[in-house]
Amino acid sequence: MSLPPPIERDPAMPQGHGVSESAAETDAVPARLWRATALQVAGRFYGSACTFVTLALLARALVGEDFGRYTFYLAIFALLDALVDFGTGTVAVRRSAADNWATAPVLKAARSIRLRIALVSFAAVTTFAFAIGEPGAQFIAIAALYPLTHVWELSATVFKNRLAWGIPVAIRAAAATFRLVAVFALLAFDVETPGAYLAATAAGSALANLLLHRAAWPLLPKPTIAIQPARGVFAEAWPLGIALIAQQAYFYVDNVFVRAIDGTVELGRYNAAVRVMSFLIMVAQYASLTGLPWLTRRRAAGDLGVAAARLGQPLSAIAGLGCGLALPLARPILEGLFGEPFGAATASLQWLLGATAAVYAGATLLTAVVSLGRPKFVLMIAVGALALNVVGNGILVPMYGHEGAAIATLGTEIAVAVASAAVLAVHAPSFARTRPWAWLLGPVGFALGAAASGAIAGH
Repeated sequence: MSLPPPIERDPAMPQGHGVSESAAETDAVPARLWRATALQVAGRFYGSACTFVTLALLARALVGEDFGRYTFYLAIFALLDALVDFGTGTVAVRRSAADNWATAPVLKAARSIRLRIALVSFAAVTTFAFAIGEPGAQFIAIAALYPLTHVWELSATVFKNRLAWGIPVAIRAAAATFRLVAVFALLAFDVETPGAYLAATAAGSALANLLLHRAAWPLLPKPTIAIQPARGVFAEAWPLGIALIAQQAYFYVDNVFVRAIDGTVELGRYNAAVRVMSFLIMVAQYASLTGLPWLTRRRAAGDLGVAAARLGQPLSAIAGLGCGLALPLARPILEGLFGEPFGAATASLQWLLGATAAVYAGATLLTAVVSLGRPKFVLMIAVGALALNVVGNGILVPMYGHEGAAIATLGTEIAVAVASAAVLAVHAPSFARTRPWAWLLGPVGFALGAAASGAIAGH
């Protein structure tokens, strides 16, 4: 299948990495995708290190329920990130990855959608915090302003399309440093209100979004002729938006079950294990995020299935072996980072290591489904996963506590990977023909790694 002919463009329009670059790409994973992923992982590694230091400090400084309350609102704001995005980030990339003409109008339409949702989110979180009498509700209200800055963060689309992540990574690293310094300052003044630390965390994220917009501004296309408004952005975005919210929800809905059944103290311990998992899956997340423009262009070229397999198979194999080997380290990691009481979440982290291995397959495959341009499939997978996760938590948490929540997460991530693979097998047939045996390397590697690490630990 040949590429579509180049689109005539305004000479004043900046030449991006869209149509012209797609002609030079093949179904082999481009080296710059791996470089961009490595750069993002390095930045995330630094950011996660700052986050872990913050959590380790607050796990000791916030007594009783306060640490659990802090991590609970972190989960709420992660859901708000997905809600405010509402699929607009993906639509912006899909529409502009191969056509710079689309960038300006689609960003304008997407910003309008994000602004409205952010305002509603602010009102909802503020009302909730004050209605239940949450300690430090005024700080939570200040933190709830942060999602508004996602309106300007959309400008980073130009960096995504170019697979150019140097500036965004530097900005995110600076924001992580700001958050850590702010926490140290609050601790120095013996602040004990979790809401104050939440506001400091949100301020760092807001600063990063605004700086990203400022850095991207010179690269944004500025046409000298009238450009047609982008139509149908909301219609294309809402299924992806619901799917994105469902994805975040099935990752964080266990907070509701664990807090209600085990209490905020156990919730804090469980969330420590979840934070470790969040750190471990960052390569899968960033490889998928970085790969979306490339996968979109490969879909236009007719070889999406091959591209998806070549991107996902090595990630799955390496992650499976690594997570299996890491099983005996669960307790030392938790106790070393957060303190001895957090060793109670050891079994939960071991189940989450299995979920981590599944994410390395599922994240790439679900991103490939997104690039198909059929949002209903993404919506069906994500909503189905959320339903499975809610049922799993409802059954398992009362029986096994937060270990049950971790088991539900593992089942959910496996289901996402299998469902995404099934969609690609039908709608990108080359996927099923591209080294299908290689997908077994992930689970086989996990089993071998677990057996080897168990034997070593036994000696």
